[in-house]
Amino acid sequence: MKTFITGATGFIGASIARELLKDGREVRALVRKGSDTSNLAGLDVEFWQGDLRDHAGLKQGLKGCDALYHAAADYRLWTRDPAEMYRINVDGTAAILEAALDNAVSRVVYTSSVGTLGNPGDGTPGSEATPVCLGDMVGHYKKSKFLAERAAEKFIERGLPLVIVNPSTPVGPRDIRPTPTGKIIVDFLNRRMPAYLDTGLNIIDVEDCARGHVLAEQKGAIGQKYILGNANLTLREIFAILADITGQPAPKVRLPFTPILLAAYLNEGLSRITGREPLIPLAGVQMAAKFMYFDSSRAVRDLGLPQTPVREALQRAVDWFRQNGYVSKL
Repeated sequence: MKTFITGATGFIGASIARELLKDGREVRALVRKGSDTSNLAGLDVEFWQGDLRDHAGLKQGLKGCDALYHAAADYRLWTRDPAEMYRINVDGTAAILEAALDNAVSRVVYTSSVGTLGNPGDGTPGSEATPVCLGDMVGHYKKSKFLAERAAEKFIERGLPLVIVNPSTPVGPRDIRPTPTGKIIVDFLNRRMPAYLDTGLNIIDVEDCARGHVLAEQKGAIGQKYILGNANLTLREIFAILADITGQPAPKVRLPFTPILLAAYLNEGLSRITGREPLIPLAGVQMAAKFMYFDSSRAVRDLGLPQTPVREALQRAVDWFRQNGYVSKL
């Protein structure tokens, strides 16, 4: 069984590719020209050079494939050109799903995000059914993923056998960019995290998240959404676990939200002039105003989503960052 995957060079996608290979699947991965393929080094993966904006090329790449995992996305908290993010996340999703429909692919798993879901923000976990609208989305990444999810739903209406998964915040090995959460871990390891905001996240082991994708293909109901998450933790609790793992002190100073938000607005304005990424991304601060807690019980119950202890996932992330040159020798 040949499976086509987008985003396989990235954090979640590389783990999905590994899970598919474990199951004895043939994997064909979409890669852009000049992409860093180090996350797939040594794996028996066929590379298909192409681009999410090239419908004809995608249609050709999907020939002979039984399943599609669309995990590619432009995931940044700030971009100088927001239109490019929408082209990749929204238009690219429509293009790959159109190609899947043209090729009569028998199963599609679309990687969305918990950022597209409703969230009370007060510590009450959001679910797949929590009400939400575009106006609730903070920043271009969340807005583009929200619109991409709506586009995916239209393909379900057209008969595409598609399941949506909404990963929470994965941590673990091969976070090469790193992701915003991975950067928090790296900054902690490099002792660049003197204080914290009072916020919270839902954390999941990246390998559990990847296995959740495969389980969604195997057991998920067409048209259904599944939150791929595990433990809801405050940022302070996450730092406490990291401190216990590493022996480094956790930050003790809790920052007031309003001055940080003001600094982020100023930083964002400066970045629009210089073109440099802001030190304090506005979207990140605005997201931190809510506790991003979610209920993954549907995926645990219906799919059998694994729930590896978060401490183990954070330990693996710490080990990988240390072994791969992300941590300065202090």
